[in-house]
Amino acid sequence: MAFSSTSTLPIFILVIIFLGTTTANFYNEFDITWGDGRGKVLNADQLTLSLDQSSGSGFESRNEYLFGQIDMQLKLVPGNSAGTVTAYYLSSKGSNWDEIDFEFLGNLSGDPYILHTNVFSQGKGNREQQFYLWFDPTSDFHTYSILWNPQRIIFSVDGTPIREFKNAESMGVPFPKNQPMRIHSSLWNADDWATRGGLVKTDWSKAPFTASYRNFKADACVVASGKSSCGGSASSGGNQAWLSEELDNTKQERLRWVQNNYMIYNYCADSKRFPQGFPPQCKMA
Repeated sequence: MAFSSTSTLPIFILVIIFLGTTTANFYNEFDITWGDGRGKVLNADQLTLSLDQSSGSGFESRNEYLFGQIDMQLKLVPGNSAGTVTAYYLSSKGSNWDEIDFEFLGNLSGDPYILHTNVFSQGKGNREQQFYLWFDPTSDFHTYSILWNPQRIIFSVDGTPIREFKNAESMGVPFPKNQPMRIHSSLWNADDWATRGGLVKTDWSKAPFTASYRNFKADACVVASGKSSCGGSASSGGNQAWLSEELDNTKQERLRWVQNNYMIYNYCADSKRFPQGFPPQCKMA
């Protein structure tokens, strides 16, 4: 699949009462949580994770968030990255955790990366959608965004929405809205499944594999000691006017363009996986 440059597109903007946008200082906002030195904060605005045959690496945010827009620019592992996975996601703790996932599945040189997305609520996932990208994600930094409010979750790439997961609690589907989540990222070896179902193994002669991060931005509500910086408790959101961002007609058209041209897997279309009928939230897609 040939790569082409993407045009400049509008990036979603969230306005949160009493809280402005935070542009990160990586030294203050994140901790390298594992990897024995393979994760490095290079300066206030750039961080790298590396993977070799001994170990990968990872980091997490010091803050927990409940709703907002999270932006991060990533430049993925170049060349033959088959078997590697770069995961970038929001996650809470516990056995009934919530999670919002970007995962980038490595490739053989010249093949496109697969962007894997998933949403977990109350410990239940199985809501995968996968995409190719319309550019080479290893040649430069691109912005990967999660917009999360009580009505919907929108995954975007360079301001272009690629997926919308709507609140379907009226259909009995739990939605992530009560558990604060931290930002996590990791680079790790998954050659038992990641590339062509595990058929292509990691070529360790190409190690170390390195992914780069910059320009983190959070327009979001920070939760500490059960209280939200936007006011009220973490569970109720207080009395603030909560975010109501949704896709306008132009963004809906861009979403359909991506899904028609670049989506390669949709759990809501996998009849072999769901022979008794698709999950109820698929009716809202």
